[in-house]
Amino acid sequence: MSTVTTQPEQRTAELETRIRQAPERFRVMTGDRPTGALHLGHYFGTLHNRVRLQELGVDVFVIIADYQVLTDRDVAERLTEITEGLLLDYLAIGIDPARSTIFNHSAVPALNQLMLPFLSLVSVAELNRNPTVKDEIAHSRQSAVSGLMFTYPVHQAADILFCKGNLVPVGQDQLPHLEVTRSVARRFNERYGVVFPEPDALLSAAPLLLGTDGTKMSKSRGNSIALGATADETARLIRGAKTDAERHITYEPETRPGVSSLVLLAALCTDRDPHAVAEEIGGGGAAALKRTVTEAVNSRMAPIRARRAEYAQDMGYVRSVLRAGNERANAVADATLAEVRAAMGGVL
Repeated sequence: MSTVTTQPEQRTAELETRIRQAPERFRVMTGDRPTGALHLGHYFGTLHNRVRLQELGVDVFVIIADYQVLTDRDVAERLTEITEGLLLDYLAIGIDPARSTIFNHSAVPALNQLMLPFLSLVSVAELNRNPTVKDEIAHSRQSAVSGLMFTYPVHQAADILFCKGNLVPVGQDQLPHLEVTRSVARRFNERYGVVFPEPDALLSAAPLLLGTDGTKMSKSRGNSIALGATADETARLIRGAKTDAERHITYEPETRPGVSSLVLLAALCTDRDPHAVAEEIGGGGAAALKRTVTEAVNSRMAPIRARRAEYAQDMGYVRSVLRAGNERANAVADATLAEVRAAMGGVL
């Protein structure tokens, strides 16, 4: 295994120990773009980890990155509807607004103002080299690459540093983005005086769940199972999931990705080992596999769906959660911007 891979993993192990010892020393910054409904891939990939960190006592900031919808789209469609869906999902899975801060990108002007001085600290060549930006551009839904897409890592740096976030849960593919944030913090501190922490990556060990068509589960591909889906909708989607012609069920992600992803989903929902789940199904074939997965998903999601439906009956409260989060985020951002102005000699 390469050093590039092992160093972040070793650092994550150290951070997990430190979090358990002194959670109050950490502030996590994470969030989602409101481009569609959150799904099971999000739940097992990131959402449950946010709740875990919150329960440990870490200060968690969750951004609904509405401005960043426009990085790869010409317009932001159904923004209010999707944002309220995200709020319902956050509350349903256990994000507690008394202990975590949920806020809108566009509601915090001081955060977005930080992007201007931050852009002066990053070269065009560095942005050109960013592999995550290259991948996003390759899959962009815009007719041409926008300036917002190109400067996305710097905008993300503002998202993280406005609240002086020092811990960012990411996957391996997002490490280049976080390195831009670390560079921005370091260069600002060297040029103007120490204001920002250099945030650490908390690597996610989240397994990859494929969509029902056998490709990456995605909000935009119509191949996901939304957290807000009903039991019947979930059953229908799983029945249509791609498998293969071999009847005996095994867990072999490399050679049987579709089958193995379903096995893994059942295992995650029941807190079991995927090999044990596959062995139990054995020669039952795809039909038995899909029945097992459907039962497991619906059982795991039942309390979350119940809480979601309960919150949906009081959208006034749900909207008040966002208003309160926006107020706290604005207070934090204003204080940070004041520090930046002072450090820069009142340039801003």
